[in-house]
Amino acid sequence: MLQIKDLKVSFQSEKKLVPAVDGVSFDLREGEILGIVGESGSGKSVTSLSTMGLIPSPPGKMERGEILFDGKDLTKLNEKEMRKIRGNQISMIFQEPMTSLNPLFTIGNQLIEALKLHTKLSKKESKDRTVTLLKLVGIPRAEEIINEYPHQLSGGMRQRVMIAMAMACDPQVLIADEPTTALDVTIQAQILTLMKDLNEKMNTSIIFITHDLGVVAEICDRVLVMYSGQIVEQGDVHTILKDPKHPYTKGLLKSVPDIRGKKERLYSIPGNVPRPGSIEQGCRFAARCEEVFGPCYESTPDLYNMEKQGHHVRCFLHQVKEGADENVGVTS
Repeated sequence: MLQIKDLKVSFQSEKKLVPAVDGVSFDLREGEILGIVGESGSGKSVTSLSTMGLIPSPPGKMERGEILFDGKDLTKLNEKEMRKIRGNQISMIFQEPMTSLNPLFTIGNQLIEALKLHTKLSKKESKDRTVTLLKLVGIPRAEEIINEYPHQLSGGMRQRVMIAMAMACDPQVLIADEPTTALDVTIQAQILTLMKDLNEKMNTSIIFITHDLGVVAEICDRVLVMYSGQIVEQGDVHTILKDPKHPYTKGLLKSVPDIRGKKERLYSIPGNVPRPGSIEQGCRFAARCEEVFGPCYESTPDLYNMEKQGHHVRCFLHQVKEGADENVGVTS
């Protein structure tokens, strides 16, 4: 459905370009839910905004890479051509429902506007479609809600409206950037169920960006783990959660609270994500890694193939363990 190849996006800072995403490559398959996880500052949102053509320039700049959708390289399209795809074939649910809706227009106006831009529906047909969409995402009193303003709705209801807006034109790809952030656990579960239903009923491919591994386990088929602008591990969700190979992925999983046993102190990975552009040599996780050794400080590891198909890890430990084994190959 979607291919991202060697994506590098940088931002102008003082006198130099600072890379926020550096050499990211992945595929999104038809009908798949792909999770992207990592701490704040790992490059998850910049990757998704690049796909939508929403990186502000300046200060942002796409230095290299391809974003292939339906046989087209989206990076080569002008703004008019991107508008036909954005919101129509590829849609996005933004991170903050409280501020993503325009407070000056009713819910109905904002949904109808999306339909007007991309479809040839009449005013009545657009209104009927809007009511249908609101019912689809589980909003009660849909006929009344279309005349209300965002401030009259709860956070969970606003997020449902955002999902309805994103699904208005039956997109082939839906990008959800932490759609359950700031919602209570009950509403979060409802939103996840809703997105899983949309995926199954409409065969929509979803990129689900989150820092919550519990959410990944709940709905994703495959997962990419990002750190400091790079993919450090990728594979199917069962492999990553049950048998992680990268020290960073292991650290993320160890830091998840376990209700089955009490611990005096929760595990946390020491240190912080490095400032973009601050590490020019060596593995970007080396300063925080418990298994660091010589080569980690000297050069950047590639993504190495693991035994299981589709499982790749950016770590010298696996290069050393496998030695010159022919099964170990560099994928990027």
